[in-house]
Parts: sequence; structure tokens; C-alpha cells
Amino acid sequence: MEQKIRRDLNLGDNLRRLRDLSGLSQEKLCAELQRQGCDIGRTTYAKYEAGELNIRASVMVALRKIYQCSYDDFFLGLD
Repeated sequence: MEQKIRRDLNLGDNLRRLRDLSGLSQEKLCAELQRQGCDIGRTTYAKYEAGELNIRASVMVALRKIYQCSYDDFFLGLD
């Protein structure tokens, strides 16, 4: 039986927008996340932005600190 993958709402576009606004590359962002205690590689982070992988809450907490934004910024346009 063929399994179809259902696309759910994802934060990918907002993650990419926030990263672009901060002027960080994925590599530089991942280095900052690692300094914050999140062991995230660029490939994993790219999957977050592509909507292929759900982001962990601990990564969102670290991203909020890096971007100095509200949690609402992560969910912009998803309602």
C-alpha cells in the first residue's frame, strides 16, 4: 500500500525569513545554536526550513534568544 505524506503547516518560511533578517547563513546560525547548547548541524537546520523535519522546542527557545523576537514571529501567517 502506498503511503501519502500529508503536508502540515510548518515554520520553515518563517525560520528562513528570521534568519535572512538577521543576516546569518545557515552555517553561522548553527554555530551560534551550538554555542547556545543546541547540537544542530546545517543539514538538520535546512530540513527545518524546508518543512521536512519538525523543530524541537529547545531549538525554538535558542532561536528566540538569537533573533531577540517573540514566539509569535515563528507562527506568523500560520493561522
